[in-house]
Amino acid sequence: MASHRALGIDLTLELVFTLRCGYDRRNTANRKKSMTDWVYLHGFNSSPQSLKAQETKTWLERHAPTIRFHCPQLAPHPAQALSQAHDLISALPQQTLIIGSSLGGFYASWCAERLNRKAILVNPAVQPHQELQLLLGEQSNPYTGLRYTLSQEDVEVLAAHQTQHPDWRRYWLILGSADQVLDWRVAARHFQGCRQTLFNGDDHRLQRWSECLPHLVAFAQPSGAQG
Repeated sequence: MASHRALGIDLTLELVFTLRCGYDRRNTANRKKSMTDWVYLHGFNSSPQSLKAQETKTWLERHAPTIRFHCPQLAPHPAQALSQAHDLISALPQQTLIIGSSLGGFYASWCAERLNRKAILVNPAVQPHQELQLLLGEQSNPYTGLRYTLSQEDVEVLAAHQTQHPDWRRYWLILGSADQVLDWRVAARHFQGCRQTLFNGDDHRLQRWSECLPHLVAFAQPSGAQG
């Protein structure tokens, strides 16, 4: 197994920063003025009702009510989902922060590169065409009840929309080392150089997501670098 340091992750320092650094309330008002929209892109067979999406929405309502939260129900077919995400984000201010989980992380990185935005990637899929190749056929979304067919065309769309050379300056990668769906090391390598947080023993759902939320406001500031 590759070491955290070999993958460009300083596990100890990152966790200390993420979990122990206080939320700087002195600058909260200024930050909210410059960051007015967050877009959350959910994962495969998920929805705006997912736990992380709802945690994010609730946190904003309580702590940053001036930030508008957008969490569209993405179409099950990648071509439509990518178009949805792109059209939504392109219509929002330049400072809009994208948050993507799992397959939504794949969509988020594609949109971030093309629309010059910052993105938080939570256990993101990097090569979803490979994972979903094994799931072709009838699917059902447990949140919406929608039944549909995942096709070879869907897989080919994903393969054609990979981000080959991501700009590390625009991302914060948040991973669980016990992700039972995706190998966290694949994302760590692909986004090498960007800010990365690895939660030891956490899973694909990322149980400790709520601990990250106070720090997203600061990360989203333009001074953090966009290419």
